[in-house]
Order: sequence, then structure tokens, then C-alpha cells
Amino acid sequence: MTQELDRDEVEDGVAPAIPLPADKDLLKAFYSGHRLLSPLGGNLELLAVREGDDGTGRAILECSTSSLRFELTVKKATRTEKQRVREAQADGSDPTCPRHGSEQRLSRLGPHWFCPQCGVRYGRAS
Repeated sequence: MTQELDRDEVEDGVAPAIPLPADKDLLKAFYSGHRLLSPLGGNLELLAVREGDDGTGRAILECSTSSLRFELTVKKATRTEKQRVREAQADGSDPTCPRHGSEQRLSRLGPHWFCPQCGVRYGRAS
């Protein structure tokens, strides 16, 4: 018997992804760009990054063996991380992602700085 999805559960014409636990080791591997292992075997490939309404990020990943999609929720920025971005902005340099390091510059999305790799919002751009 197949389970039908409610229209509210379908996003962009695609069924919702299976949530992954917000494990510190998994997030650390994600930030450093290491290959992520799928819970079903194989590897997880990054498909998309979305910004959450509350400043969190959402990484949509697909399993290379089962083609199932998973969602990794990335916690919102801490006060310390936001302060580092403000300091970089005040110095006149391009702010970088505190989690991805100096190689990943932040982008503007409306009035905010956000990381295109993890979708986290790091405060207002001036």
C-alpha cells in the first residue's frame, strides 16, 4: 500500500527529505567539505542549500546508492560568529563564513549576510 503525501508536505513538487540527526561529527565533516556517509550505505551528495526562516541553514543531500534525499539542519549563527562577521565588515574586508573558514566568502541575501555553503544567516549587511 502506498502512502499519499498531503499537498502541504510537498515542497517544490518534491517529497520532503528525511531529516538527519544534527550530530557534531557530521556537521564538522560537512563544514570541512569531507565526504558524508549515507545511513543507507554509499555517500551523500549535496543537492541544494536553503536558508531557514529563523537563520538556520538546510542542506539537501541525496544518497548515491538509494537516491533517497536527506536534510541536514545547520544551527543558526552564535553571537560570537555574528560578532566576527561584524568586525570583518567594520575592517572593510569581505566577511567569510566562521564555520567554513577564510576560503568561503559570505553573500548578501536581501539585508543579510549568509553562507551559500551552509545557508546560515550571519547578521545584517550594512
